[in-house]
Amino acid sequence: MTKSLAHTQWKCKYHIVFTPKYRRKVIYNKHKESIVQILKDLCKWKGVEIIEGKAMVDHIHLLLSISPKLSVSSFVGYLKGKSALMIFDRHANLKYKFGNRHFWSRGYYVSTVGLNEATIAKYVRGQEKHDQMMDRITTKEAEDPFRGS
Repeated sequence: MTKSLAHTQWKCKYHIVFTPKYRRKVIYNKHKESIVQILKDLCKWKGVEIIEGKAMVDHIHLLLSISPKLSVSSFVGYLKGKSALMIFDRHANLKYKFGNRHFWSRGYYVSTVGLNEATIAKYVRGQEKHDQMMDRITTKEAEDPFRGS
């Protein structure tokens, strides 16, 4: 589904994967529901839609729809940084396993989820018609109504 901002139509979907430090298997068991809820809350607060998500034993898979006004890298930094603080606040015993409040490993994987060619062609055709209509409007506005053409 295409979304829109004031002057932008967009459909930006990203597949993001990140892991806990040293790929420790801490996401499942008693921490899974809490971690999942923290990630959902953080996405909601930034206006990012979770299309699909899966908490695996030692990594997180997310398919997200992120507005073009947010950079993917800054959002992932926000998501991992804030979630680590919230996880340690809710599960104080994890602070001793993960020194210095570093829950997630440094890197992450991201790939774009592209549109198919027919959708892009339809958008381009629609945009061309829109531009032609706008050209007609601006041409008429450029004519002086008091002097004629």
